[in-house]
Amino acid sequence: MSDTTYENLTQLGNATELPETPEQATLQSVANPQSGIDYVIRFTCPEFTSVCPVTGQPDFAHLVIDYIAADLIVESKSLKLYLASFRNHAAFHEDCTVGIARRLADTLSPKWLRIGGYWYPRGGIPIDVFYQTSEPPSGVWIPDQGVASYRGRG
Repeated sequence: MSDTTYENLTQLGNATELPETPEQATLQSVANPQSGIDYVIRFTCPEFTSVCPVTGQPDFAHLVIDYIAADLIVESKSLKLYLASFRNHAAFHEDCTVGIARRLADTLSPKWLRIGGYWYPRGGIPIDVFYQTSEPPSGVWIPDQGVASYRGRG
């Protein structure tokens, strides 16, 4: 990469091992190329996995992360590796969902961020977890997350 703007990106373009834990994962950021304009960035992770801290059984979720950047945007490969690091991480749905949002907010200092964690049923009950940092700036089109409530086979 010849542009010095991207010199801090150690994962993009390189073979990178999957971090063993979310704490070991490195979230990388770059300058917002459209700084000064409010727009929504969305990441969808339909195959998120973690582990129940009590039973050790796998848990599955569909995550939707929306944010309005300030000065920084997240580098997508580092986000992918961070989310994948939860594969063997033992935590309840609420801890995973809110923890991801808070880590992103701490890393990026966005103008606004929200996450929807649409968890598949455990014990016959689906759990959806939602978090946002604040009210979104006015005048920005923020689409619905588009994930239907769990209906089973109905």
